[in-house]
Amino acid sequence: MVIHPKIRGFICTNAHPVGCAAHVQQQIDYVKQQPALTDVPKRVLVIGCSTGYGLATRINAAFGAGAKTLGVCFEKEPTEKKTATAGWYNTAAFHTAAKQEGLYAHTINGDAFSNEIKQEVIEKIKADFGQVDLVVYSLASPKRKDPVTGDVYSSTLKPVGQAYTTKTYNTDKDEVSEITLEPANDDEIQQTIKVMGGEDWELWLAALHDAGVLAPNAKTTAYTYIGKKLTWPIYGHATIGKAKEDLDRAAAAMRTRYTDINLEAYVSSLKALVTQASSAIPVMPLYISLIYKVMKEEGTHEGCIEQTHRLLRDALYAENPVLDKAGRLFMNGWETNDKTQAKIEALWNQVTQDNFHQLADYAGYHSDFLQLFGFGMDGVDYDADVNPVVTW
Repeated sequence: MVIHPKIRGFICTNAHPVGCAAHVQQQIDYVKQQPALTDVPKRVLVIGCSTGYGLATRINAAFGAGAKTLGVCFEKEPTEKKTATAGWYNTAAFHTAAKQEGLYAHTINGDAFSNEIKQEVIEKIKADFGQVDLVVYSLASPKRKDPVTGDVYSSTLKPVGQAYTTKTYNTDKDEVSEITLEPANDDEIQQTIKVMGGEDWELWLAALHDAGVLAPNAKTTAYTYIGKKLTWPIYGHATIGKAKEDLDRAAAAMRTRYTDINLEAYVSSLKALVTQASSAIPVMPLYISLIYKVMKEEGTHEGCIEQTHRLLRDALYAENPVLDKAGRLFMNGWETNDKTQAKIEALWNQVTQDNFHQLADYAGYHSDFLQLFGFGMDGVDYDADVNPVVTW
């Protein structure tokens, strides 16, 4: 079939297998051009491995450090009449490239919140690795089913305490406008914490530890975004922010709980980027378009692959990593420093419907958005007939 993007709201409902493979290869090529990540361990588990920061971390570990990688994702398979999700095609491309390099790669596709998938991962580690040295938690989901009670929790993107009115950019209508978000109630806050907080991360580490598959001196990290003044009402002082606080709680608890193996647990605070998750959050398309403009001019812009390479090199496996006040690995300082934020805020105050495309780098935002789904990649013929059925 000939596959062109089908965009609905903040998501693309299809994906291009050749374009996704090209996007994965582009990231692999970047990693190969960097100095080897000699301190990164050789047995790595990535929970949420198929897109965004999780995929980039897996690529860095495999092609930058020669690591064996075991991945967990929840992606939809293709049919002859319908494409797979982008994460499916990304994973297939990663497997193909890893096999060509003689690198071990195995991916388990299923609900990472379930006990069944946790057990399947443990059995695979026992069979092929023995133990793992690094566990990366990079899940982004709007819902979570409790593995014990069966209750299904749904996350909500709302401020806490009072309504919040701000600018936003509607990508469907190409329109800068104001949006008012009503405050969350207590149940919405608690459900968001259940989905996006630290509970499942803790359950993963408990299951791995109890099964004896966490190596001595193992490390684990979960990814987060904190933001500053412009995004604080929707990220910090909001339902998402409450969930992020729970991640911090979980990291501290695990550092105390697993002293027998000297586990190091960190939340990693990363830069705002175009991902399938961030595209769904009000305010973020406008904010990210502005930070792209400023940070590209400053020469500090990074994508997922560059950011995770620096995380592994300069933070997670550095002798003296930079931590923020909450003890997180602080990777987003190039975005959140006062000088850069002042430039972004000045543009934010000026931006209107009439000048949006002059003041913001929406072209960069939109390009990154399309590439998430394998579209807009140089060298790919998007008018060619391609087979959507790809396996790994």
